[in-house]
Amino acid sequence: MVQQVMAVPERTDVVDEYEAIAAVIQLYFDGCARGEPDKINQAFHPESQMFGSLAGQRYDEPLSALVDLVKAGPADTAGRYRGRILAINQVGDAAGAIVAEDGFWGSVSFIDFFNLAKIDGRWWIVNKTFAHTGGEPPAS
Repeated sequence: MVQQVMAVPERTDVVDEYEAIAAVIQLYFDGCARGEPDKINQAFHPESQMFGSLAGQRYDEPLSALVDLVKAGPADTAGRYRGRILAINQVGDAAGAIVAEDGFWGSVSFIDFFNLAKIDGRWWIVNKTFAHTGGEPPAS
């Protein structure tokens, strides 16, 4: 009996989707760090929402609040801002990402939970839930 071996193409779609999701998150990092609201608008779906608290105050708001925050000034005020992807999980057209941010406004740290959806062939952040994990925000 002759054994037949079939070549199976590599599953590059998993890597491609990861890289596409990471690129959307990088838009968020760049937009926040440099104070570029256009990059935030490229990363977030227009109907997305943000939920979390900072220094005891709730910020449960639409995307426009984040855009206004970025317009007011960059996160990288002291040259210390860094964002890092801790995890990305993706199944079909749904994904979740966990992100750490340090040095926001010089000393503030966050853990962000992003929900993403692939809509019309591109990934969008559709929800941001964040936890303030350290540092004091600047005085208003």
